[in-house]
Formats: sequence, structure tokens, C-alpha cells
Amino acid sequence: MSKPKLALYWAASCGGCEVAVLDVEEKILDVADFFDVVFWPCAMDFKYKDVEAAPDGSIDLCLFNGAIRTSENESMARLLRRKAKLLVAFGSCAMEGCIPGLANLTNREEIFQWVYQDSPSTSNTEATRPTPRCAVPEGELEIPEFYDTVRTLGQVVPVDYFIPGCPPQPPQIVAVLSAVMQGSELPPLGSVLGAGEKTCCEECGRTRKEKRLKRFHRFWEIEPKPDECLLDQGIICMGPATRSGCGGLCPKANMPCRGCYGPAPNVTDQGTKMVSAISSVIDSQDPGEINWILDQIPDPVGTFYRFSIPNSMLHRKQADTQAR
Repeated sequence: MSKPKLALYWAASCGGCEVAVLDVEEKILDVADFFDVVFWPCAMDFKYKDVEAAPDGSIDLCLFNGAIRTSENESMARLLRRKAKLLVAFGSCAMEGCIPGLANLTNREEIFQWVYQDSPSTSNTEATRPTPRCAVPEGELEIPEFYDTVRTLGQVVPVDYFIPGCPPQPPQIVAVLSAVMQGSELPPLGSVLGAGEKTCCEECGRTRKEKRLKRFHRFWEIEPKPDECLLDQGIICMGPATRSGCGGLCPKANMPCRGCYGPAPNVTDQGTKMVSAISSVIDSQDPGEINWILDQIPDPVGTFYRFSIPNSMLHRKQADTQAR
């Protein structure tokens, strides 16, 4: 009897999700014993033609990590969707857009202008830019097209399940893979796996008294008390707007939640939820003072939407003309 087939793919991301799979430690041996890994370019020498040659629907499970930044990412998303019975958006980049999605606050032209001409470390007197096709003596070279807009996996192809996290935590990965390996009944399609149904605050052991604040602090400006809610201490913590499931690891390490598990259940937009939480703790009725307090939050969009711009109501910075 042939083994179920497993594929893993890395699109626009840092690669942390690939490492997270290995972080399940000795459980990786169970995965290798149960599945026939038919595609994992990061770890083994597979070629795209191997996937293209496989029958449609022949891959039982595909963990797809990374956002859709280029034409190659999109092409592989469509190919793996066709080949996989279950396609999982694995990690924050695939599910929400994550850090690559912050590029939606600008556009392709501005990115190219900075990277290839204006950055202090760039020496490019001929103003050379990458192009999708380029003629060379050996023939024509082709590289992926760099899209103007970063999209989530679910904005490109239908996704069966979502596993949040930057990266997903090993116990959650093990739980999901074990459910598949044991033949357990999975939740309805479209469900978020490996996460909780409350907010990160619900699994944080710190005491919250919902103090009213006169100012916010950068993390390095104060020494946080180890047992008191970080937001009560004036440190921006995304816990009130973030889904549970990670175990509150960052607050346990005396660091604020960054929001990588995405919006809490029944929250449409993580950023606006956090704005609501912030507005409820400001101790002032004076518009001028309120503005002064809010000015202490550096880069509010990058803070409140660090992991979720493409999947939020904002989606991207608006422009008169967008390439994609």
C-alpha cells in the first residue's frame, strides 16, 4: 500500500516555517515514516517538472508557506492547488500576508527605485533594473515578474485550511499532522487549525487591571514588570486583537505580543480592533493631549498591521494606477 503524499513549498517568506517543521524534533521521523514526501525544494532536490507530471489530486496534503509576491509564487500556488487534495496556508505569510505584505504600503516602482538606485549601499550608475526577460549570448533569460501587490494564498486560490503563526508553533504543527496521520475527522473546510478560539490575552498569565494611560513607552524605555499586563504599563501589546494558540510565549518572555497569530475569532480587521483597544485605555478627553499620547506610538500601521495588511480592510496603499 502506497503512503499518503506530502508536499511543502516556500513562497514569499523568510523560511521560518520550513524550520518550524523541523522543530517538531523526533516527531519528524513519524511524519517521514507516514508520508511519502514528493515535493520539498528547501530540503530535497525536487524540480517543478516533478509536480507538473504528477496526476491532479495525487498529493494528499500540501503545506504552502509564504505570500504571493511574484508570478512564480502564483504559478506554484495554482499548480499545487490543482495537484493537492488538501492545500493548507501554513503560517502567517500565506494566511495573512505577514512582513512581505508591508510592501503594500508602497508600490513596485518605489521599491525598485530604492533597492536599485537610491539606497546608500547601491552603486548602479546605469540605473539597471531587473526585467522579466533579458537577451544574453546564450539565449533568453527569464525571471519571475515582481508584482505590485502582495497577496495571501487565499486571495489567489481556494485554501482548505489555515495554520497561523510566524512561525506556527511545533506543538500545533504536530497536532495538525497527527490529526491527518491518524485519520481524525478534520473541521469544516476553511477552518483555522492549530489555534485557539479566544485572544492571546486569555492565555497570558499577566494580571490586567485596565489602567488608564497618559503615555505609551517604547519597549527599551522602561523595564517592564514581569507579572503586570504590558499594555497596562504603556507598552503596545497586540494581545487584545490577536488569536490565541501560541501559548502567550512572547508575554511570558517579557516581550509584547506582535500579533502573528492573526485577528482573534470574529474580528474582521486586526488593526482596527487594536485601535479600539488603545482608545479604551487613553486617560484624556482633551483632543490635543490625545494626539500627543498617540504620537508616542511609532509607525501605527506597521505596528497594528504588521502581519495582516494584505488580508485586512486596508489591503494596500491606494494608487491611481496599479500594475496588479
